[in-house]
Amino acid sequence: MNPRDYYLNILAWGLLAALGVPSASGQESARDWASIVGQRFRAERDVVYRTAPDGMELKLDFYMPYDKKPGPTMVYIHGGGWANGSKEQYVLWYLPYLQLGFRVVAVQYRLSGVAAAPAGVEDCRCAFRWIARNGAKYGVDPDQLILTGGSAGGHLVLLTAMLDDSFDAACGGTGPAPRARAVVNYYGPADLEEMFVAGQPSVLKWLRGPGDQRALARKLSPLRWVRPGVPPVLTLHGEADKTVPVSHGIRLHEALTKAGVENRLVTIPGGAHGRHTWTDADTIRVQRTIEEFLGKHAAAGRPSK
Repeated sequence: MNPRDYYLNILAWGLLAALGVPSASGQESARDWASIVGQRFRAERDVVYRTAPDGMELKLDFYMPYDKKPGPTMVYIHGGGWANGSKEQYVLWYLPYLQLGFRVVAVQYRLSGVAAAPAGVEDCRCAFRWIARNGAKYGVDPDQLILTGGSAGGHLVLLTAMLDDSFDAACGGTGPAPRARAVVNYYGPADLEEMFVAGQPSVLKWLRGPGDQRALARKLSPLRWVRPGVPPVLTLHGEADKTVPVSHGIRLHEALTKAGVENRLVTIPGGAHGRHTWTDADTIRVQRTIEEFLGKHAAAGRPSK
């Protein structure tokens, strides 16, 4: 383990102890579980899942039990306006999923400064295929995959779950794409065309390049892909979000409901863009909602009492 990974792990497990996170098994106190969790889980970082056309190696980080027994897995796609962020940046947000019994896989994708859209979408779709096909040795059950992410990551998890296989030619695989059990979407943009027309800088940067950029924005809008049969979606959105207005979450919820897709919208009064801006009470309320949602759609997800 390199020094960066060591200190990330120490910080993560220390935070669990400080917050008093309960044991996943229900057999130890929060303090005891935080003390021994490092003996139960390990990280395997920088597993290459794809080499992009420009030669860039794209990687995954796995957080898994030592026994590698296959189980439900949370696939986490980070946000950052398609321009910033990393698979390591939000490691502390993975902890509640480990506590619930999930394995976690964090995805790296090409950012807008490296490659324009739809490169990042293709990367996430390829990563999801790779995880389902190759993840067993890391403790991944390919039939128990959940997707989650926030902001641009929320947009990307929605597209990863909703797009058809026509986007996957770049992955070099054959056959139908794996199906997610569900999606936990934190304030992901649902209508990229609206943001493009409004001149949102991060959207314009990501959609730069030849061709009809507005048509590409429409094609990469999750609202465009809502139809019967897409996975259940839980959307979490702050009512005071000025970066991605709550109207995106509302419209997505209405479209999914009209299509007969199981979904739920939870809004945070006064909540701005970014979970770190929410109150502790709202964050805990949201987490209880996530637990309820995951308890319906995966073998993990039910917290111990």
